[in-house]
This record gives sequence, structure tokens and C-alpha cells, in this order.
Amino acid sequence: MQNTRLNNLINGALARFGRWFANPWRHLSLVLMSLLLGTFLGSAIPATAGQAAKLDLVGAGVLILFTEMISWIVYAKSPQGRPLTENSRGLSLLTQILNAMKIGMTYSMFVEAFKLGS
Repeated sequence: MQNTRLNNLINGALARFGRWFANPWRHLSLVLMSLLLGTFLGSAIPATAGQAAKLDLVGAGVLILFTEMISWIVYAKSPQGRPLTENSRGLSLLTQILNAMKIGMTYSMFVEAFKLGS
């Protein structure tokens, strides 16, 4: 990309944002919030799709596609046997957020299934 003022401004803002979340407590709180957001989405999406009773299969397919894509991103291996998203400190912040959201969504779907089964 060209070195324009707008590009410098965006790169500086993203770097500052990344340094702000380098704090372990902020990092942990962001991952925990994404876990809770996934839990909320896992109960809200099937409930709204079940109300209309028209998009049940489409909603389930989208959720399965989302979870499988996140699992592929997080757990994929390179030919050398290392994870593809690994840097010197482990997984990147974005992959940790998406993985926590996927875990919360899967947990919430199991809880919904138990509620419907009893």
C-alpha cells in the first residue's frame, strides 16, 4: 500500500488498539466477553429461527458452517506440524476471540437441547 496520511492514521490506530489489548487482564476480559456473547447467540439464534418455523434448517446450517470454519482456522496444521495461526506468543487475539465465541455457542446449543429434551 502507499504511504498516505490515511494509511498511517489507520495503521497507528490499529497498533495502539493492539497494544491496549496486550494487557493480560484486558485480553482475558475480551475473550470472556466473546464467550458470553457466543452463549447468548447460541440461545438467541435458534429461538428466533424457531419462532418463524421457516428457517430452521438454514439457521442450523449457518451455525454448523460457522463452527467448522472457526475450528479449521484455529486447529489447522502447517506441513511442518505447527498451527497455522501460531506466532511467538501462541494464537492471535482474533482467533482466540472467535474460538471462545464458538465454544460458548456450542455450549449454549447443548443446554438448549437438554431443555427441549426434558
